[in-house]
Amino acid sequence: MPEIPTLVLDSTDRAPGVAREFVSARLREWGISDDFIARLVVSELVTNAWMHGEGPIVVRVFQDGRADTVVMEVWDRGEKHPFIRHTDCGALNGRGLLLVSQLVLAWGIRPLLERGKITWVKCAV
Repeated sequence: MPEIPTLVLDSTDRAPGVAREFVSARLREWGISDDFIARLVVSELVTNAWMHGEGPIVVRVFQDGRADTVVMEVWDRGEKHPFIRHTDCGALNGRGLLLVSQLVLAWGIRPLLERGKITWVKCAV
């Protein structure tokens, strides 16, 4: 079984950009040139981990057995789970996960036994 591409990031404002580059490079390796949705989604998930999570951020990306679908996972040590907020037209933030939920095939959260969680998405590419 091939190793799953994994990136470990410090929880800083640089993390989303580094994660976008990582996902883009992996998709290019697999011959996938249209990476816009995947980059947008991983950027949002990593931003949530940086802003609301704890500790280092781990990003994994792999194909789920179909050439047109990838799974992306973002791990952090925080206990708070992301959720879709009610839309507030006047708010400056808080719409990212709603956007993500509309762009991906499926998404969810898995708690980690040792503390923290994995937020995952299945994304058509």
